[in-house]
Parts: sequence; C-alpha cells; structure tokens
Amino acid sequence: MFGDLERTPRTLLVCDRSSFLDEKNRLSSQVEQLHFNYKVSMLLPECSSAPSHLEAVLNSFNSFYLIRKLPIHELLDKHFLETSVHQGLVSGLSYRTRIDEDNCVALMPNGHLSLSLDKDSFELLGVEGKLSKFNQRTNSRYVVSVDLTDSSLAPGGRGYQRLVTGLRSRLQLKTDFLLSHHPGGGASLQALLSRCDWSEHRPEVRSHALTDLFCPLLTSDLQSCDPHHLLEWLGAVDADVSCENSSSSFLSSLVCPEPKTTMSRALSVSVCGLLSPQDVHRLIQQIRCYLDQPRLESWASLTVHGFVDSPVSWGGDEHGVLRGGENFYSLLMFHDHTYHLHLGTGAHDTCPP
Repeated sequence: MFGDLERTPRTLLVCDRSSFLDEKNRLSSQVEQLHFNYKVSMLLPECSSAPSHLEAVLNSFNSFYLIRKLPIHELLDKHFLETSVHQGLVSGLSYRTRIDEDNCVALMPNGHLSLSLDKDSFELLGVEGKLSKFNQRTNSRYVVSVDLTDSSLAPGGRGYQRLVTGLRSRLQLKTDFLLSHHPGGGASLQALLSRCDWSEHRPEVRSHALTDLFCPLLTSDLQSCDPHHLLEWLGAVDADVSCENSSSSFLSSLVCPEPKTTMSRALSVSVCGLLSPQDVHRLIQQIRCYLDQPRLESWASLTVHGFVDSPVSWGGDEHGVLRGGENFYSLLMFHDHTYHLHLGTGAHDTCPP
C-alpha cells in the first residue's frame, strides 16, 4: 500500500512542433478543445512590464458569473435553451465540487451537458448513462452526457420531460455554478440570473517582475531541453520557487535545466477565473505581435491550466483526478513564428488532440 503511494503518478504528455505560418497547424482547434480554463500563466524574458497591447488584452478577458446553489434543472429552462444554449453563447461548470467524490456538472459551448454522478444519484436521476472509466472496479461513478440541442430533447418531448423530472423532482441536484457567456451573450442570461443568487466577477490579473533568473538556453529546435524538465522549470517560475538549489536552502531541490543562462529580468503574469478559449486565443495573437518586435530574447511562453475537477477535459472526453488531475497545455513561441506545444493530462484520460 505504502509503496503504491510513493510511486510517481503516471501522466500523458503530447509534444507538437509547428509554425503559425503553416496552414495545416492545429493550434486553434487544440486551444478551443480545452473548454474550462482556470489559469493562464505567461512568461516574457527580458521584460519588466507588460506592453500596452498585451495589458489591454489581459484586462479585457470576459467576465463570468458565480451562481450559488443553482438548481441544475434551470439549465433546461426553455427560454435559456433557446436564447443561450442553442445559440452557442454559454458554458459553465460546477464550482468547488470534487470529481472523485461529488456530483459534478459541465455545460459545454456546443450545448452538451455532462453530469458525473455517484451511483446513488445516477439511480435517482433515472436517465441513461455509462459507467465512469475511473471507477470501473467499484462501479461507484457514472457519466450522463446529453446534447441539449438535439431534437429528441426539445422542450415538451419525452426525453426532455424525463431529464427535467429527474433533475427537479427525483435528484434535486443543486450546486454552486460558474457561468460564462460569449461576447454579446450577457443579455440572454438575465432571465436565469433573476431567479438565482449570483455575483459577477472579472478574471484576476497578477504580475511579478523577476531579476537574475536562471533560464534554460531555449532555441526553436528545442533539442537541448527535455520537455518534462522545461515544464517543471516553468511551473517553478510561476510559483516563485527558486531553482538555484543552493546548499543553504531546504525549500526546493529543483534546478534549472542545462544548458542554461541568466536573464537580467523577466515578467511573470497570471490570469485566474473562468477563462474562455477565445480570450486565450486573442492573447496568443498579441504575444506573436510582441515577438515580432526587435528585442534581446526571441521567445515567450504561455501555460493554460484546465479545472482539475472538470468532468470533461479535451473536447467532451471524460476527465478524472486520480492523484493529479493534470489538464493543461504549454505553448513556447519563437520570433520566427515556430512554436512548441506540450499538452498534458492524467494517465487514464483520453490522449490530448
């Protein structure tokens, strides 16, 4: 038992190298397939403050709503379906629920509703589902996935009534819920919000200026740096953990990958909230503009973390925590328009695209 706890959790890491100038690059579709992002971390070498065009994008990330104790059957309200879900204007996720213990809910932009339920809740709901691939030995968790845009779930139909009755009368599922709307879609949420206890939030932006930072020697071929070591270093920089591994420090044994150099300054920026793939894509485009300008360093990095307890990860595939809940991608961009993309997830999740 204890030996099992000591083993390092196995993860999946997919590495992709391409160019923004290549018409066949898949970056846009890969970014769009991670629907529920809670944190974006950006590292700009030899920079002490964000340029105005980058700062403008960071401060223009879409706001989102926190709805307290939302009855999930409200997501099937006819007006909400017609004005928001069917138009592809909203997405949402249950908040502070644990995917390995609690009932979790995700509403995807394509209108798919995913419910990750414990066995008792699944049986109460009375709707067709499938056994979760993360609890097949104990049969303790089930997944219900429905397409709310499908004609079989049109309001008034048998499938619709069965799902609404299950959520409203039998299961009576309520949860704190994060809800995001696409630009121009805020007005369609007002009818739903008027029946709920809610608050509006803006993503939180933080920046941290760094000095004399040990840094791997990064070039566009990236042959000199192991991807796992690179991601570990980026994570340490974001968490403000030293990689000097000095004899006087007992906090960290992390070291900067070799070969390395020293940056006189760098800027670490993070954005936290319910972040849309569209906002992330706009930020990527502005970082490309930043790299087009003459400067000392020729690269920049962007790491995007999905919610650990989201019922889905890439696309609509099931996600589980197990020991880590990995659900992220890291993009290393260079001034010659090439990039390296690392996509990570847990060992039992579907392989990232």
